Amino acid sequence: MPMIGVPKKTAMSHQIDVVLVNDDALEAPSLSQFISFLKPLAEHLQVNKELCIKVVDQAESCYLNSRFRGKDKATNVLSFASELPEFVDSNHLGDLAICSDVVVQEALDQNKKVIDHWAHLTIHGCLHLLGYDHIDDDEALVMEALEVALLSKLSIGNPYR
Repeated sequence: MPMIGVPKKTAMSHQIDVVLVNDDALEAPSLSQFISFLKPLAEHLQVNKELCIKVVDQAESCYLNSRFRGKDKATNVLSFASELPEFVDSNHLGDLAICSDVVVQEALDQNKKVIDHWAHLTIHGCLHLLGYDHIDDDEALVMEALEVALLSKLSIGNPYR
């Protein structure tokens, strides 16, 4: 699997540096597209972090979802927060595992542009890494409103309509 990194930029700009791990056989956005998805989030929340995105197939998604969430099925995005000890100097935010097949199928089923759905799920997963959640209704309203606002900066409509 090719691994592509982006050099760190100055701390003056807010950004999320991305390392993309993708098997070329899987349909996925380019590294520059993933970076553009996350730019509004980094600027809005004033974040300077590093993130690894791994594009996975259904089998790997199912394995990860079963192992870490107890759900025996593939899912669109899984978020794994960085669990480094405090004494380790790192701004690694965490990792996302995004299932290409699920993203594409969901977009088709929901009549969405596939690239827009990739953007939404990338932002969604990253917000989980930043502590946002949608377990209860109040948290869901906050997280969804933020997703809608960030997606609008990418000229993407409300994914919840």
